[in-house]
Amino acid sequence: MLSMHTSITVLRNIIFSALYASSGIAVAQVNTALPTIELKTGIYRIQAELADTPKAREVGLMNRTSMPTNSGMLFIFEQKAGHCFWMNNTKIPLSIAFIADDGKIVNIEEMQADTTNNHCPKVAVRYALEMNKQWFSERVIVPGTVIQGLPKK
Repeated sequence: MLSMHTSITVLRNIIFSALYASSGIAVAQVNTALPTIELKTGIYRIQAELADTPKAREVGLMNRTSMPTNSGMLFIFEQKAGHCFWMNNTKIPLSIAFIADDGKIVNIEEMQADTTNNHCPKVAVRYALEMNKQWFSERVIVPGTVIQGLPKK
Protein backbone atom coordinates (compact mmCIF):
# COMPACT_ATOMS: atom_id res chain seq x y z
CA MET A 1 0.00 0.00 0.00
CA LEU A 2 1.38 3.40 -0.96
CA SER A 3 1.51 6.20 1.57
CA MET A 4 -0.44 9.40 0.92
CA HIS A 5 2.86 11.22 0.26
CA THR A 6 3.97 8.57 -2.26
CA SER A 7 0.57 8.63 -4.01
CA ILE A 8 0.68 12.42 -4.30
CA THR A 9 4.25 12.29 -5.62
CA VAL A 10 3.35 9.69 -8.25
CA LEU A 11 0.27 11.67 -9.30
CA ARG A 12 2.29 14.92 -9.49
CA ASN A 13 4.92 13.21 -11.66
CA ILE A 14 2.25 11.82 -14.01
CA ILE A 15 0.66 15.27 -14.41
CA PHE A 16 4.07 16.89 -14.93
CA SER A 17 4.96 14.34 -17.62
CA ALA A 18 1.60 14.76 -19.36
CA LEU A 19 2.04 18.53 -19.49
CA TYR A 20 5.52 18.17 -20.95
CA ALA A 21 4.38 15.53 -23.44
CA SER A 22 1.57 17.77 -24.66
CA SER A 23 4.04 20.62 -25.10
CA GLY A 24 6.28 18.48 -27.33
CA ILE A 25 9.28 18.67 -24.96
CA ALA A 26 11.01 15.34 -24.41
CA VAL A 27 11.31 14.07 -20.85
CA ALA A 28 12.81 10.66 -21.54
CA GLN A 29 15.21 11.00 -18.62
CA VAL A 30 12.43 11.08 -16.01
CA ASN A 31 11.03 7.75 -14.84
CA THR A 32 7.67 8.82 -13.46
CA ALA A 33 6.52 5.29 -12.71
CA LEU A 34 8.71 4.94 -9.62
CA PRO A 35 7.34 5.83 -6.20
CA THR A 36 9.49 7.94 -3.87
CA ILE A 37 10.09 7.81 -0.14
CA GLU A 38 11.82 10.11 2.29
CA LEU A 39 14.96 8.82 3.95
CA LYS A 40 16.88 10.58 6.72
CA THR A 41 20.43 10.61 7.98
CA GLY A 42 21.29 13.07 10.72
CA ILE A 43 19.95 16.48 9.65
CA TYR A 44 19.65 15.48 5.98
CA ARG A 45 16.48 14.40 4.22
CA ILE A 46 16.62 12.46 0.95
CA GLN A 47 13.85 12.04 -1.63
CA ALA A 48 14.61 8.60 -3.02
CA GLU A 49 12.97 6.91 -5.97
CA LEU A 50 12.42 3.21 -5.28
CA ALA A 51 14.00 0.70 -7.62
CA ASP A 52 12.48 -2.44 -6.13
CA THR A 53 11.64 -4.49 -9.21
CA PRO A 54 14.04 -6.22 -11.62
CA LYS A 55 13.19 -3.75 -14.41
CA ALA A 56 13.53 -0.65 -12.21
CA ARG A 57 16.88 -1.92 -10.90
CA GLU A 58 18.07 -2.67 -14.44
CA VAL A 59 17.26 0.84 -15.71
CA GLY A 60 18.24 2.70 -12.54
CA LEU A 61 19.38 6.24 -13.34
CA MET A 62 20.41 5.48 -16.95
CA ASN A 63 20.20 8.31 -19.50
CA ARG A 64 19.43 11.05 -16.98
CA THR A 65 21.47 14.20 -17.31
CA SER A 66 20.89 15.62 -13.83
CA MET A 67 19.45 14.87 -10.43
CA PRO A 68 18.32 17.34 -7.74
CA THR A 69 20.75 17.79 -4.83
CA ASN A 70 18.96 15.82 -2.12
CA SER A 71 17.40 13.25 -4.43
CA GLY A 72 18.58 9.76 -5.18
CA MET A 73 17.56 6.22 -5.99
CA LEU A 74 17.18 3.44 -3.44
CA PHE A 75 17.73 -0.05 -4.84
CA ILE A 76 15.96 -2.78 -2.88
CA PHE A 77 16.73 -6.45 -3.49
CA GLU A 78 14.75 -9.46 -2.28
CA GLN A 79 17.84 -11.23 -0.96
CA LYS A 80 21.07 -10.14 0.68
CA ALA A 81 23.95 -10.60 -1.75
CA GLY A 82 26.99 -8.89 -3.20
CA HIS A 83 24.89 -6.80 -5.59
CA CYS A 84 27.39 -4.94 -7.80
CA PHE A 85 26.66 -1.82 -9.83
CA TRP A 86 28.12 -0.23 -12.93
CA MET A 87 27.48 3.00 -14.80
CA ASN A 88 26.80 1.86 -18.37
CA ASN A 89 24.55 4.49 -20.05
CA THR A 90 24.48 6.54 -16.84
CA LYS A 91 25.29 10.12 -17.79
CA ILE A 92 25.90 11.65 -14.34
CA PRO A 93 28.63 10.66 -11.87
CA LEU A 94 27.23 9.12 -8.71
CA SER A 95 28.12 7.96 -5.22
CA ILE A 96 26.63 4.72 -3.97
CA ALA A 97 26.16 3.69 -0.36
CA PHE A 98 25.65 0.00 0.31
CA ILE A 99 23.37 -0.35 3.33
CA ALA A 100 22.80 -3.21 5.80
CA ASP A 101 19.33 -4.22 6.99
CA ASP A 102 19.79 -2.18 10.19
CA GLY A 103 20.30 0.98 8.09
CA LYS A 104 24.06 1.26 8.66
CA ILE A 105 26.15 2.19 5.64
CA VAL A 106 28.61 -0.64 4.94
CA ASN A 107 30.73 1.14 2.33
CA ILE A 108 30.50 4.04 -0.12
CA GLU A 109 31.88 4.06 -3.66
CA GLU A 110 32.39 6.94 -6.11
CA MET A 111 31.30 6.05 -9.66
CA GLN A 112 32.28 7.78 -12.89
CA ALA A 113 29.62 8.36 -15.56
CA ASP A 114 29.30 5.93 -18.47
CA THR A 115 31.79 3.31 -17.27
CA THR A 116 31.59 -0.44 -16.78
CA ASN A 117 33.72 -0.75 -13.63
CA ASN A 118 32.04 -2.86 -10.94
CA HIS A 119 31.21 -1.24 -7.59
CA CYS A 120 30.32 -3.83 -4.96
CA PRO A 121 29.38 -3.96 -1.28
CA LYS A 122 31.95 -5.28 1.22
CA VAL A 123 29.30 -7.62 2.68
CA ALA A 124 25.99 -9.00 1.44
CA VAL A 125 23.27 -6.29 1.48
CA ARG A 126 19.70 -5.71 0.27
CA TYR A 127 19.90 -1.91 -0.07
CA ALA A 128 21.98 0.50 -2.14
CA LEU A 129 21.45 4.27 -2.33
CA GLU A 130 22.72 6.26 -5.33
CA MET A 131 23.20 10.02 -4.92
CA ASN A 132 25.07 12.69 -6.87
CA LYS A 133 28.83 12.19 -6.77
CA GLN A 134 30.41 13.19 -3.42
CA TRP A 135 27.01 13.81 -1.80
CA PHE A 136 28.00 11.59 1.12
CA SER A 137 31.57 12.89 1.53
CA GLU A 138 30.48 16.55 1.35
CA ARG A 139 28.18 15.88 4.34
CA VAL A 140 30.71 13.72 6.22
CA ILE A 141 28.43 10.70 5.91
CA VAL A 142 30.68 7.66 6.28
CA PRO A 143 30.41 3.89 6.77
CA GLY A 144 28.57 3.22 10.04
CA THR A 145 26.21 6.18 9.55
CA VAL A 146 22.56 5.11 9.76
CA ILE A 147 20.03 5.77 6.99
CA GLN A 148 16.53 5.94 8.49
CA GLY A 149 13.26 5.18 6.73
CA LEU A 150 14.27 2.11 4.74
CA PRO A 151 11.20 0.12 3.69
CA LYS A 152 11.04 -3.35 5.20
CA LYS A 153 10.33 -6.25 2.88
